[in-house]
Amino acid sequence: MMQIQVMKSKLHCVTVTQAELDYIGSITIDEDLMDAANFIENEQVHILNKNNGQRFITYVIKGERGSGVICLNGPAAKLVSLGDVVIVISYATLEFETAKTFKPWVVFPDTKTNHLK
Repeated sequence: MMQIQVMKSKLHCVTVTQAELDYIGSITIDEDLMDAANFIENEQVHILNKNNGQRFITYVIKGERGSGVICLNGPAAKLVSLGDVVIVISYATLEFETAKTFKPWVVFPDTKTNHLK
């Protein structure tokens, strides 16, 4: 059986609220946003920075529920500035036929607050 990677989850346009260089690495995401996008802790995600074009891979850490936190940690902190707007995407490997009908979780939070609309 052929398998392909498809987009599983996407947070479209959230604003970076923190950048912590002195950390081992990751992105901290408000747990409400994680639930809405169906992300789990330690899941690999791709970050796309709309402000500077940077694209990089890291993993998710659970942030305080309702806080709106989007914090890039470790080396990723050097790839963003506070206030940058980023897209967070995860992918899944599915059987080709299953992938044809798969519907990803796509969330469009309020970009000013990072809260669900």
